[in-house]
Amino acid sequence: MSYMLMGATDTIIAGRASATDLAGLAVGTAFANTLWFFVTGVIFSVTPIVAQLFGAKKFKEIGRKLREILWIAGFLGFLLACIIFNLDLLLAFLPIEDSITNVTTGYLKAVAPGIAFITIFTCMRCYSEGMTLTKPIFIIAFSGMLLNIPLDLIFVYGWFGFPKLGGMGCGVATSIVSLIMMVVLFMYIALSKNYKKTAPFIAFTLPSIKTTKEVFKLGLPIGIGIFIELSMFSGAAIILSVLGEVVVASHTVAINIASLFFMVPLAIGLAAATRVGNLIGEKNPYQAKIASHSTIFLCIVGALMNVLIILIFGSNIVSLYTTELPVFELALSLIIFAAIFQIPDGIQMGALGSLRGYKDTFIPMILLLISYWVFAMPIGFYLTNYGFVSPLGAKGMWYGMIIGLSIFSILSIFRLRWIIKKTLQFKSLEPQKL
Repeated sequence: MSYMLMGATDTIIAGRASATDLAGLAVGTAFANTLWFFVTGVIFSVTPIVAQLFGAKKFKEIGRKLREILWIAGFLGFLLACIIFNLDLLLAFLPIEDSITNVTTGYLKAVAPGIAFITIFTCMRCYSEGMTLTKPIFIIAFSGMLLNIPLDLIFVYGWFGFPKLGGMGCGVATSIVSLIMMVVLFMYIALSKNYKKTAPFIAFTLPSIKTTKEVFKLGLPIGIGIFIELSMFSGAAIILSVLGEVVVASHTVAINIASLFFMVPLAIGLAAATRVGNLIGEKNPYQAKIASHSTIFLCIVGALMNVLIILIFGSNIVSLYTTELPVFELALSLIIFAAIFQIPDGIQMGALGSLRGYKDTFIPMILLLISYWVFAMPIGFYLTNYGFVSPLGAKGMWYGMIIGLSIFSILSIFRLRWIIKKTLQFKSLEPQKL
């Protein structure tokens, strides 16, 4: 929630600056977030790796793994920062208004260094969460979110004599916050007694080919899966961008609200990756099955609560994002879809989190590809531009996304049931101790 509130702060403050700043920020975050989450997906492999080692009580191996994976995180973060800094070369070929691309270009160049910092932070975060130490991450992330608010105001509006940067200011604020969060977490892990048994930084360790292969074998499907999912959202923003800044701004508000509320089932799903991983490491597949089923149930409950809140307080929530009446009215009609969105999105996150705990990542990636690129995107594009009687505009894209999410939620549940059954059968075939 803290991470998403940082994004919400950017959206609200840029939206109150102007619709152009909001649209430019939307296009910029669509590109940057899609690429960053692809890399982050690779780093997410740290959680199940650490969780299973933690369940098996192999503490020293956890510290060595962290040092080896930090090399990977540093390299990927630097590479990604270079790519994002130069994305303006791609923007020139897209049919987007110059006023929007100018804001987008400034934002991407400003946020690029922060991408490298937050990638390294994510590696250490997953290490901590894999050992069930989630509270330090919460405190640091929540503090970073609070710090992001005044920094956004300073750089977007030019307070205290700073230049007025508009949407670009959000990128500057994000980079500063990311650097501070990375440094603080590194210092905390190095000094806190909670991490001493894993001895994370007591020795210098060179990169390991074996660990690199393990990370990419497990993490690359996660990264590609996240890329596929986010490319659906980014693709939606790009498809709608030709309809004008009002449509783009309204869609951005709606997707931001949907994503903000999605943090509830996402948190449960991430916890499941740790919990199921711990139990598999302990060689306790029966409790892992219970944890997986509990995850699905909790995600459904959380999603239903989100639906009620969005439907009841929708107009109040939208009014926080924009003061422009055309943007407000269209966004208000779209958040009904954002409410429906919560149910299949919550279910799939619960199943996906549990599957990561089992280190099952490749088949879920294929299922994501089918659900989003074969169904969601083509259906959304067709309904947006043609419809059955007339073009549906932004609503058509939301219909497509909901259909794709519903398909994947069903497929992921079937996959989880198969993995659980397979794991239990394997356990029953093991020789019993006398």
